[in-house]
Amino acid sequence: MIKAQIFVTLRAGVLDPQGSAIGHTLNGLGFAELSSIRQGKYYEVELATDDRKLAQAQLEKYCQTVIANPVIESFRIEIL
Repeated sequence: MIKAQIFVTLRAGVLDPQGSAIGHTLNGLGFAELSSIRQGKYYEVELATDDRKLAQAQLEKYCQTVIANPVIESFRIEIL
């Protein structure tokens, strides 16, 4: 069994209203050192295989077809 983590983030240049709202709130609470924050998504995945190459290929397909929107998001896969 292979376990993996997938991190999905908005591409540079894509507006992030949720990240902006979090940043404004943190600044309003006195965290003045915060200059930027962006939100994203995190997934934990288990695959019923021990083949790391196959797992990487499958995870990329998952991300490209369902997990991430390739127009506005990028993703990073970490196999544990």
